[in-house]
Amino acid sequence: MTHRIERLNHLIRQEISQLLQRHVKDPRLGNFIAVTSVETSPDLRTAKVYISHLGTEADKTATISAITSASGFFRKELAKNLTLRRVPELSFHWDDSIERGAHIEELIERVHSEKDLERDS
Repeated sequence: MTHRIERLNHLIRQEISQLLQRHVKDPRLGNFIAVTSVETSPDLRTAKVYISHLGTEADKTATISAITSASGFFRKELAKNLTLRRVPELSFHWDDSIERGAHIEELIERVHSEKDLERDS
């Protein structure tokens, strides 16, 4: 990945995070939504925005649909705030890395507790 694309990914992530915190007032969106990463295509036409939110499966579906419906607003604001010839088309995807990390941590704790029980026996 080129340095230019990395910078653009960082800027888009930062801008969308700020817009979510300050300007988006959709009741389907909870209080805490994190933009975890952005992957822009090499031709700068599309950008995958990965989001994360702690909640149920229904909350996840509602969050993705709410953010997807606001994608036009995000593009308009990105065009206003960033000096780009072309603002990439945004697609929003769920990032489950937090949940996977919690699951892995739980498995590690289980292994450690089993080893402690074996040693004590």
